[in-house]
Amino acid sequence: MSGFFVLATILLIYLVIFQIAKASEYVGVLKGEEVMRKQSNRINGFLLISFLVLGLVGVWYTNHLYAGKTLFAHESASVEGENFDSMFMWTLVITGVVFFITQILLFWFAFRYQEKEGQKAVHFAHSNKLELIWTAVPAIAMTVLVVIGLRNWFHVTKEAPADSVVVEITGKQFNWIYRYPGKDKVLGKTYFKNISDKNNNPLGQIWEDKANNDDIIESSEMHIPVGIPCKLVINSRDVVHDVGLNHFRMKMDAVPGIPTSLWFTPKFTTKQMREKMNDPEFNYEISCDQMCGPGHFSMRGVIVVDEPTEYKIWLATRKPNYWTAFPEKDPTKQAPATADTTAKKTADVKVVTENKTAKK
Repeated sequence: MSGFFVLATILLIYLVIFQIAKASEYVGVLKGEEVMRKQSNRINGFLLISFLVLGLVGVWYTNHLYAGKTLFAHESASVEGENFDSMFMWTLVITGVVFFITQILLFWFAFRYQEKEGQKAVHFAHSNKLELIWTAVPAIAMTVLVVIGLRNWFHVTKEAPADSVVVEITGKQFNWIYRYPGKDKVLGKTYFKNISDKNNNPLGQIWEDKANNDDIIESSEMHIPVGIPCKLVINSRDVVHDVGLNHFRMKMDAVPGIPTSLWFTPKFTTKQMREKMNDPEFNYEISCDQMCGPGHFSMRGVIVVDEPTEYKIWLATRKPNYWTAFPEKDPTKQAPATADTTAKKTADVKVVTENKTAKK
């Protein structure tokens, strides 16, 4: 029923506008075309100035209401992200200045130079000076912005520092899978045909590669240490995804068959950010910034930034996925069996000893 009323309201508004337009047309016929045109110009000029003033007030008011609720109101949570914040600010300043100048001139000229008695428009066909200005100035500004952007991009996509923590993040419809190298500091090789959730091999690890024997796989959340560079190796299992790290000011496509990477250095732990944001429920979020299917909206992950010691403790409590895929190889499950065998042997020795004593 509400949909019907909305449709009826839209239709009514259309009819009112149509009738006003027809009435204006009839009035124009009665008054004369020239008189009506000049009157319309005056009205339109006044409306344009009103729109300019209201628009500028609206820009200020919306900025006043919502600027503090954007991510930009809070500093970057990564060292490298500070450069992107600076680049964004310069881009905003340059484009903002151009926006206000051009829009104010546009609406003011429409009002100031409307058709009037005894006023004739000046026409000139060509001006080398004007063309040079409006071509060279934007070109120089855009070149500077592009160079700054490329410099920042090449910095976070180049080879990460030698002491970086390495985490592989793989997107699949509709969640993220995280893999950590074990004590050997090397991620084992994978092959897409080996992927099998049923056989506890969600990334297609090649078990013949010994480097896979200590790799750790997590799907609930990603842990990284604060103050230490973190290199992300990014993959996709199915379609194109995009790893969005808004608080760290980073993002990178996850493309099937084409690993990508970036690195950054976290500045604050999750606990520190909760205090800074005054939000005990705050978590660093991984969003998928590429439409990837009907469940795209739910593809969110969580990053937990720990103190280095806490990170090492957390990592030490994780089990290699090799043990999950082959439970019989898990030494923690073999220990009880060994203990039972030892106890049985001890009991047998005790019985034999008791029997010998009885015979004597």
